[in-house]
Amino acid sequence: ESLSNPYSDTRVLHISDDREIKKILVGIDIEPAEVLLAKELGSIDLIISHHPLGNALANLHEVMELQCDVLSQYGVPINVAEGLMKERISEVARGINAYNHQRTVDAAKLLGMSLICTHTSADNLAAKFLKEKIEKENPERIESLIKFLKEIPEYKEALKSGVGPKIFVGNSDNHCGRIALSEITGGTEGSPKLYEKMAIAGIGTIIGMHMREESKKEAEASNINVIIAGHMSSDSLGMNLFLDELEKKGIEIVPCSGLIRVSRNQ
Repeated sequence: ESLSNPYSDTRVLHISDDREIKKILVGIDIEPAEVLLAKELGSIDLIISHHPLGNALANLHEVMELQCDVLSQYGVPINVAEGLMKERISEVARGINAYNHQRTVDAAKLLGMSLICTHTSADNLAAKFLKEKIEKENPERIESLIKFLKEIPEYKEALKSGVGPKIFVGNSDNHCGRIALSEITGGTEGSPKLYEKMAIAGIGTIIGMHMREESKKEAEASNINVIIAGHMSSDSLGMNLFLDELEKKGIEIVPCSGLIRVSRNQ
């Protein structure tokens, strides 16, 4: 399977039986509780988790090299990006090493439920969607960028829960400069040491899903604006673009666990 899917965090985790998929339960995070929920609901043929589980979680760090390619597209020298990311990739690998990776997979096996996860493959869809929309809109100031993001259905819905797009660094009057979607895909958050290099490369604003305090301070020191679009909402955007294709094939989708389901098929 790893020969056909290049992303180590996107995997088939368990197949209970080989049946036609008609109805699926989909969530951002799937834990044993959601597996039990699928069993209780009945007639669920497949569970899809966005965040990686099992072997996909254990190998999450392997997809982080994708961030080097993304940064190089924005003008950061590839050798600089690779050098700074190596330390962070190693840190993430050590961090996830102690996780109980197989917990949810074991629950799926015991309850006879098929389970897969689609992480970076879905995040790539979100990054592509946002990049194309923002380049077309071409906002001049942060205020305009925030207003634009809030019109995207997933972010508009997240606003109702108080977790819509927010300015983490900078202010609404700031010019956007060059906007980089450098922290939407690529496993998890990259190295905080990269912000200085991004500023030198001419990046004025970063859009991400989430940000650690250390990274925020480095972005501030480099005078880079940071917009955090939202974690569950950004994950939902990428998953929805994928799920729309399944919906076109007649598959019924039951959202759960943080997935803000928005169909663009109408």
